[in-house]
Amino acid sequence: MIDQKKLNLTMLCDFYELTMGNGYFASGLKDRITYFDVFFRDVPDKGGFALCAGLDQIIRYIQDLHFSDEDIEYLRGKQLFSEEFLSYLRSFRFTGDLYAIPEGTPVFPREPLITVRAPAIEAQLIETFLLLTVNHQSLIATKANRIARAARGRTVLEFGSRRAQGSDAAISGARAAYIGGCKGTACTISDQLYGVPAGGTMAHAWVQMFDTQYEAFKTYCQLYPTNATLLVDTYNTLKSGVPDAIRAFNEVLRPMGIQKCGIRLDSGDMAYLTREARRMLDEAGWPGCQISVSNALDEYLIQDLLLQGACIDMFGVGERLITARSEPVFGGVYKLAAVEDENGNIIPKIKVSENVNKITIPHFKKTYRLFDRATGKAEADYICLHDEALDDTKPLELFDPRVTWKRKTLTNFTARELQVPVFRGGRLVYQQPPLQEIQTYCAQQVDSLWDEVKRFDYPHKYYVDLSQKLWDIKQELLTRSR
Repeated sequence: MIDQKKLNLTMLCDFYELTMGNGYFASGLKDRITYFDVFFRDVPDKGGFALCAGLDQIIRYIQDLHFSDEDIEYLRGKQLFSEEFLSYLRSFRFTGDLYAIPEGTPVFPREPLITVRAPAIEAQLIETFLLLTVNHQSLIATKANRIARAARGRTVLEFGSRRAQGSDAAISGARAAYIGGCKGTACTISDQLYGVPAGGTMAHAWVQMFDTQYEAFKTYCQLYPTNATLLVDTYNTLKSGVPDAIRAFNEVLRPMGIQKCGIRLDSGDMAYLTREARRMLDEAGWPGCQISVSNALDEYLIQDLLLQGACIDMFGVGERLITARSEPVFGGVYKLAAVEDENGNIIPKIKVSENVNKITIPHFKKTYRLFDRATGKAEADYICLHDEALDDTKPLELFDPRVTWKRKTLTNFTARELQVPVFRGGRLVYQQPPLQEIQTYCAQQVDSLWDEVKRFDYPHKYYVDLSQKLWDIKQELLTRSR
């Protein structure tokens, strides 16, 4: 039985990474410098953009990379690995470079979210953890942002811990949801570990434990007068739930001079019930009482409720957020883009496929985001060779790398490189911002996108273009592969 507290995540890898590592070692390739890209091919839910997340967990993982004696013994027992390779693993650590787009940045298909430059075995062994972390947290952050935007400025809370697919999905999912725009979570440990504000009041069981609903509400208001949000749909929302809540507010909170309070609905016709509840609360002198709702919500249901005139101040979103139920796979991949020869020259590599969408972009690259100076809006992303210099004082012609006759010239623009160095020579060189700053940065960067790109349905295509040099190299490699 594995002790979860002592779980070594270095072993959270696909087994072929170890067999390839052993093969690289035996073939004299263990020190060959390689370049791998993490990227994705399609935006979830057919949206216009995704959000990248998970870098914090990747940093911690890389800093703790090691193989324990127990790990070595397990691998020896597989009878596949040489003793020389196992000896190499005893002192294993990451010595390479890693570049990444900061968490919370809007990202688009095919552009490198993370680039790893490292000896072959090191680069190969970290593949699984990088992918599972980026794939999960980027997926949840993207879904959360869609839901937060649908709420039109109203508070969205992440309520999905009990429906998440495992403990780590609940914990890190709450973190990713916060980056995407949720204001808090029901998951206590996510607050303890990451500072995602945790909160909550009562479940139906609280109401059922008392002889009357009124007694349950009154007791709760007495215990938590500054945090009194009452669940009003255990029996009958309008006939008893809201009236009993108003009575408890009047008898407990009003004499204390407390105006802040709330009710929550978890079932029924939310549009009708919240309109009626709002009318009843206002007539009773509680216009500041907030109405929150939960129960299988997503961006489309939230949109519809608001279009129907629902009076809702706060949304608690559970399984459809924490599982990204509408499209629960992000689809990020980890592909070799280049290797270095014995003289340090970078040799581009490409993966070719009958499926055009699976053909990779070769070489060691960097990506710029191009902003219009007049509007501040992002116009396109531009992928070029790592040593290409982009002069944003001169006109730049862009072309669609798949439909090359589609061209556009930018003149009045600024360029910002997206990736930042995170590790150099195995040493951490990046200062990860606090989570609140990441959330604020994310909101600012999403705001830099045109509304047409942010549409839920049939969004405008945001272009990710290649430099002429990079496009030429790709075409040459494709020609050679025939």
